[in-house]
Amino acid sequence: MKRVFNVYLALSVLFLFCVSSSNAGSSILCASTTSTQNSGLFENILPIFEKETGIHVKVIAVGTGAALEIGKRGDADAVLVHAKDDELKMVQEEWFVNRHDLMYNDFIIVGPPADPAGIQGMKEAPKAMGTIAAAKAVFVSRGDNSGTNKKEIKLWKAAGLNPKKNGWYLEAGQGMAKTLRIAGQKQAYTLTDRGTYLSLRDREELELDTLVEGDPELINQYGVMAVHPAKHSHVKYKEVLEFIAWLTSGQGQKAIASFKDDKGNRLFYPNAN
Repeated sequence: MKRVFNVYLALSVLFLFCVSSSNAGSSILCASTTSTQNSGLFENILPIFEKETGIHVKVIAVGTGAALEIGKRGDADAVLVHAKDDELKMVQEEWFVNRHDLMYNDFIIVGPPADPAGIQGMKEAPKAMGTIAAAKAVFVSRGDNSGTNKKEIKLWKAAGLNPKKNGWYLEAGQGMAKTLRIAGQKQAYTLTDRGTYLSLRDREELELDTLVEGDPELINQYGVMAVHPAKHSHVKYKEVLEFIAWLTSGQGQKAIASFKDDKGNRLFYPNAN
């Protein structure tokens, strides 16, 4: 009788292991914005997802514009970016499917502590941009078609300005961390997501201060969506749906909410529900 029980127990354990390991060895490729990588968010939450599901997530960290193009080409299985208008347009065009709001933080305008343009404390971001232009103070743009760059262009348009071809306006063509370093070196202004700024400021001697914040125009919404399997049949759609379901679940949202930098700053606020 004892032998039969031991065999039953062994089979039960094996069954449970097989169920929990059904995704073992599976992997998906997610194209995402640099801020999620630079801030350390993925490093914090992806191991939790992998332990829970057995699915490994590989990340390509590029600007949002590049991430969307990678997804459109079918060179990734999912995208996690921050350009909601573009995302919704591409869902309507059936390049992507199953899009969800995921989390948000905000953009801020940072600049040299001396603040030669005098924008500190201004409440309207477009007016602050106009003040920078009027002062001909150096402004470093990412210039890379990222979500941050798209937001910056919208702010210039709202201010009635096109800063390109001005000597004080520099396009870095780089990600957020490198753009911040350039702005720090040149003691210039730039637009950044708060998470990358705080993460870099705390790790490095970044001589840039937060000067303009709190304008509703500066809300930075992130979304996640699957590459449409009707466009690219090779994508791992089933695994991506598990990924999206986990990110938007109570567990995934809690993991995002609990992520903080070394100084205890909360960098992202979940809002999938």
